[in-house]
Amino acid sequence: MLWLDRISALVNRGLAWAAGLTLVGTMLFTVLDMVLRAFGRPIAGSFEVIGWLSAAATALALGYTQLHHGHVSIDLVIAALKGRARNGVAAITHLASLLLFAAVAVYVADYGNTLRESGSLSETLKAIVYPWVYVVALGAGGLALALLVEFLRALRDLLRGSRQAG
Repeated sequence: MLWLDRISALVNRGLAWAAGLTLVGTMLFTVLDMVLRAFGRPIAGSFEVIGWLSAAATALALGYTQLHHGHVSIDLVIAALKGRARNGVAAITHLASLLLFAAVAVYVADYGNTLRESGSLSETLKAIVYPWVYVVALGAGGLALALLVEFLRALRDLLRGSRQAG
């Protein structure tokens, strides 16, 4: 499992870097639009572009955030559990999350295929949008990979009878 953990960390670190660059791009684009707007020359379609960049930055950061346990977690019930019960609940939770986000990745990628095949364009700029949908699917895939590692770790702890659950 160590190799899968390393692959997940490498993939999600790369996606996090891409998210960071996308966020910087969003900031620069927004500032440029504000400056040009002050001179009466706003960038046409700026709301579309900022929306795409924001969605990409958010999606690409999901897996890295999971690796570092940065998502909101309510563990009121889990905190009261001990040993195998805690590990069992953790395994079930990680499996359910893994299945959900693997399905999200597949369905979002399929939606991107539909947009590509139909030749769908954005409303204002008349630009292709399916690449942005694929980026969101990639981010969901990164999260699913991180959740797979978490599930396998929780399952290992459950089978070994370890007292800690991740």
